Amino acid sequence: MIRHIVFFSAKDEAHIDQIIEGLSLLTTIPHARRLEVARNRKTDQLGNDIDIVLYGEFDSEVELAAYKAHDLYQESIKRVRPLRELRLAADYNVSIDTAFVFTAG
Repeated sequence: MIRHIVFFSAKDEAHIDQIIEGLSLLTTIPHARRLEVARNRKTDQLGNDIDIVLYGEFDSEVELAAYKAHDLYQESIKRVRPLRELRLAADYNVSIDTAFVFTAG
């Protein structure tokens, strides 16, 4: 499984809801196993520069690539890019790239 995590900051705090709305288009793309768009709660004691988090899970690299090739992905970019300041993305394969796992129980 591939985890796709993207962090966004808005150019203006007034644009956060518009960015969330633009990213919400992505939740209708069928290739993700799970896709979440959330406002950052900004409770970290060291840094709160990120306004929005996108979290996705995909069964494979092929599914992630199909998601990124979808027309709604391009539409989301068109809506969000002018409003965002920062975009940081990370992808990793849970079964290959994960070094440590802790599960409470």
